[in-house]
Amino acid sequence: VGRGRMGRAITAALRSAGYRVDEPAGRGEVPSGDVILLCVPDAEIARAAEAVRGAAPLVGHTSGATPLAALEPAGGADRFGLHPLQTVTGEGARLDGCGCAVAGSTPQALAAAERIATDLGMTPFAVEDSQRAAYHAAASISSNFLITLQAEAEQLAAAAGIQGFDARRLLGPLVRTTVENWIAIGPERALTGPIARGDRATVAAQRAAVAQQRPELGPLFDALVERTEELAGRAA
Repeated sequence: VGRGRMGRAITAALRSAGYRVDEPAGRGEVPSGDVILLCVPDAEIARAAEAVRGAAPLVGHTSGATPLAALEPAGGADRFGLHPLQTVTGEGARLDGCGCAVAGSTPQALAAAERIATDLGMTPFAVEDSQRAAYHAAASISSNFLITLQAEAEQLAAAAGIQGFDARRLLGPLVRTTVENWIAIGPERALTGPIARGDRATVAAQRAAVAQQRPELGPLFDALVERTEELAGRAA
């Protein structure tokens, strides 16, 4: 259920894995089958679960933050969660090779979620309802906030008026290598730059430039410097 980005991506992935899947159902449509998977906004999960009440013995959602209790309006169906730890854009997404948060209201529901995740090439890991908010916040920091930081870097470079500086093309390799280093050797060893080498004068010059070009970034810059200094201290 759900014709958005996640619904379309999972439909394609399931079909590639050999599952028989109907076209994603839209608002007001009630599908039937062995499993109904709700790929809808978090605020719509309970309403969608009520709409498919009695339509399948197993009902799940793809939310990372929402507890399984949101599926209770589905009635007597076993409930499960299946949250691919991947960013999904309008261009789709490659799910194989990524992690997948799973949960189940019964051992059978959990096993079904794990099987679906594995069949799609993902690595399942169980997340309890009490852990969901922290788990989803970690995912947002890793993905959403990374994009926000790169957007601000683009704006700062543009504000400086550097001629011929295509931020995404020229900063992209730096970002890509940094992320690859973090994956390969961890944050402490991957950290480079003036804070890592204790160059306070350069950091101060950066801060002055931020204050001049994009003063609204000052508090964010200061907070990141503080956290990076702590990380550098652990690496020392």
